[in-house]
This record gives sequence, C-alpha cells and structure tokens, in this order.
Amino acid sequence: MQQSDFESIPRVSVPDLDYILGKPFPILDDGFVRLVDYMGSDESIVQAARVSYGKGTKKVNEDRGLIRYLMRHRHSTPFEMCELKLHVRVPMDTWRQWIRHRMANVNEYSTRYSVAIDSAQTTLPGEWRVQSVGNKQGSDGFLELSKGDHLTKRETEFQKFANDIYNERLELGVAREQARKDLPLATYTEAYWKIDLHNLLHFLALRMDDHAQLEIRLFAKTIGEQIVQKWVPHTWEAFVDYRLSALHLTKYDSEIIAALNLSGKEGARKKAIELGMLDEQGSTAKKSREREELEYKLSQLGFAIPW
Repeated sequence: MQQSDFESIPRVSVPDLDYILGKPFPILDDGFVRLVDYMGSDESIVQAARVSYGKGTKKVNEDRGLIRYLMRHRHSTPFEMCELKLHVRVPMDTWRQWIRHRMANVNEYSTRYSVAIDSAQTTLPGEWRVQSVGNKQGSDGFLELSKGDHLTKRETEFQKFANDIYNERLELGVAREQARKDLPLATYTEAYWKIDLHNLLHFLALRMDDHAQLEIRLFAKTIGEQIVQKWVPHTWEAFVDYRLSALHLTKYDSEIIAALNLSGKEGARKKAIELGMLDEQGSTAKKSREREELEYKLSQLGFAIPW
C-alpha cells in the first residue's frame, strides 16, 4: 500500500472536556481532581467495535445503540480504547483504597524526595460518623454535636503535634524517608492517575456505590459526573442504565421470584427455605446477607417481602 492510500486521522477532541482541562474540582476541605489529558471519545468506542468492517454508519442514534449493546453485554475491549489522565489530591487513607484498583498507571508524590504536603483532612463537629451495626466496614449516622466538637478539637491538636514533630526532625537533619513515618493518614498526597475507560467504569461502579466510604465516594462522584459524563455521554448514559441503576439477579433471586410469580408467597417461602435463606420454620431468625440483599431487590421491584 502507498502512503496516499491512508487518510489523515485528526486527533479526537471533545469540546466540553477541553473546556475543563486543568480545572480543579474541589473535594473535601483541601482535595481536588483535575483532568490533565484524555484520549478517545464515544466515537472511538464505536470505531473500535466496527474495526472489522471499517467506519460503518455515522448516525448518532446507531452509535448510541451500539454503545448500549456493548455495555449491556459486557463487551469491554472497545471501551479500553479510551483513556483519561487525572491529577488528584487525596488523603492518604482514602488513597489506600484508591490504589487497590491496579489497572492504572500511577505516579504519586514522593515524601522520600520532597517534603510532605502541609495539609491534612479535617473533620467538622457534625461530620463524625458512627460505626454501622450491620456493616463491619461501614458507618451509619453521626455522633451528637457535643462529642463531635470535642473530637474535632482533639484532631486539630493531634495534627498540629504530628506536623511539629515532622518538621522538627527535618530541621535536625533526619532523612525525609524516616521523618515522615509518624504523619497521620489524614495527610494529603497527590498523584497522576491514568486509566482506560473500561477499568475506570469498574472503579466508579464500586466507589460511587452507597456502601463505599464517603470520602472516596465523593471523589468518584466528581470524576463520574463532572468529567466522564462530559467526555463520553452515550457511554455514561449506558453505564448508569446498566450498571449504576441496574439490579443484578442471582440464580437464587431468579428462582425465588419465579416461585413467587407461580405459587405466591407460600411458594417463595418454600423456595427460600430450600435454598437456605430462611430457617426450617420459614422465619428470618437465621441471619442471611443474601436474603437481605434479595429483600432490597424485591422492594426496588415493587414486590412485598413474601415472608
């Protein structure tokens, strides 16, 4: 083939995303997310999906339909053709959860090379959350304001004390890599985070969920609603429809709903006993997280709980 056989390929540009390049979106008291660069768009996803037979249609409604098909049937490869690079400032304890999502390229601020960022996340008196009784890793509700006021004052004292010790070590010549070891997890860190769209959507599905910790949920919500939605609107629409706002039915869920439809409450109850979601007497005395999840799904679908 000759060079003349190939058409030039302009760089994909999304005006709504170009407008926010470099703009920081504030999160928490001193955190932020900002877009550094991006590659691809909804059009790039469609192009990748149709690579076997060229450009194909350019009709917007057909492109939207294809993206929705890909999302609905979990065809992930075309979404990997798009990438996003973010600059984030985030508390270290939140960053620990963030970095667990390993399918990304990361370059974090080094406190071995540079002095630690002189900022730590603070908590207002009304923001101290109570440990959830049913969820060992979550929170539920808030402490009364009097206790919260006391804890906020103690937090301020502690963070100042830790920062003073850190600076004292540096002034005495202690190596940065050792001087940092007692800094609180509330200390902010910064990183560049580059990830493809498929893995980014997986991150958002987990971290925008109500069960995720509030702090990382705020970062994920900002990334999704302020950046991804502007970047790939058709993909975002499909993601909300088929992931964020969708209900996943397990085999047990389907069997119990089918029994409810065919045989009413008694049929559903018998099936739940058979599957171990209820005790032998058909009561809810037996704890079952799977049953509780099914009850939530039933309520979302407009069914009365059949036991």
